[in-house]
Amino acid sequence: MSLQESIEQIWSNRDLLQDQSAKDRILSVIDQLDQGTLRVAQPSQEKEWTVNEWVKKAILLYFVSQKMNVQEVGIFTFHDKIPLKSNFAAAGVRAVPPAVARYGSFQAPGVILMPSYVNIGAYVDERTMVDTWATVGSCAQIGKDVHLSGGVGIGGVLEPPQAAPVIIEDGAFIGSRCIVVEGARISKRAVLGAGVTITGSSRIIDVTGDEPVEYKGFVPEDAVVIPGSYPKQFPAGTFDVPCALIIGKRKASTDLKTSLNDALRENSVSV
Repeated sequence: MSLQESIEQIWSNRDLLQDQSAKDRILSVIDQLDQGTLRVAQPSQEKEWTVNEWVKKAILLYFVSQKMNVQEVGIFTFHDKIPLKSNFAAAGVRAVPPAVARYGSFQAPGVILMPSYVNIGAYVDERTMVDTWATVGSCAQIGKDVHLSGGVGIGGVLEPPQAAPVIIEDGAFIGSRCIVVEGARISKRAVLGAGVTITGSSRIIDVTGDEPVEYKGFVPEDAVVIPGSYPKQFPAGTFDVPCALIIGKRKASTDLKTSLNDALRENSVSV
C-alpha cells in the first residue's frame, strides 16, 4: 500500500490511529513536508497548481494523533502538539529571534525569517524574505525571491482538504500589512501596495485599459496593485466596499530587488 493510500485509509477509519504503524505513516508525511520533498501543492507545466488533498489530510490526522507537550526554548515556554524547527543552520536559513517555524513547514536555503511565524505545511522557497511580524499560514506556498513585508498576513487553508492554499509565486513583492487569504493566488513578480487585501472572492480590477477587466482571487503576472473601492447598493443606501486595482505592470527592466516604492513610482502612484 502506498503512503497516499495509507493516509486515505486512516482518514476513512480513525480507529486505525490506535495502531502505531498508522501514526508512523502520518509522521512520514510530516517529515517529508519538513524536508521539502513533499508539498501540499505544486505547479504544473501549464502554470496551474495541483493540490495534494491527501497531504492536507495527513496534517489534520497529525493534529489528532499527537499529544500536548511542554517545550522549553531558551527563556520561552510553549505548550503544543507540534515541535518547532531547530535545524536552521544546517538548512542555510537565517532565523532572527524570535522567529518561529513549526515542524512540518519547509524553508529553502537562503530564506530569511525576521521575527515572524511559519505554520505547518507551508513551503517557503529560496531567498525569500519573511519580514517582521509577517505570518505564513498553514499550507501556504511561497515562491523564490519573494518579499513578504512587515505585518503581512498570508492565510492558512487546511479545511476542507480540497481547498486550494494561498499561493505567492516567484518574485512577488507583498507590501506592508497586506492580507492574502482563502486560497488567493498572486502570480510571478506581482507587486501589492501597502494594505491590499486579497481573498478568494475579492474583486481585482485592471483599470489600465479603456474598459475595466475583472479577476477574482487572482493577480496576474507583473501586475502592480493598490487598494481601491467601488460603490455597492445596500438596503440602507449606496456605500463604498473594498477592492483591489491593477494600475500598471512591473517593467521588464526592474530587477527582483526593486523596492515597493520604486515599483509604484514607475506607475505614477505617489508614495
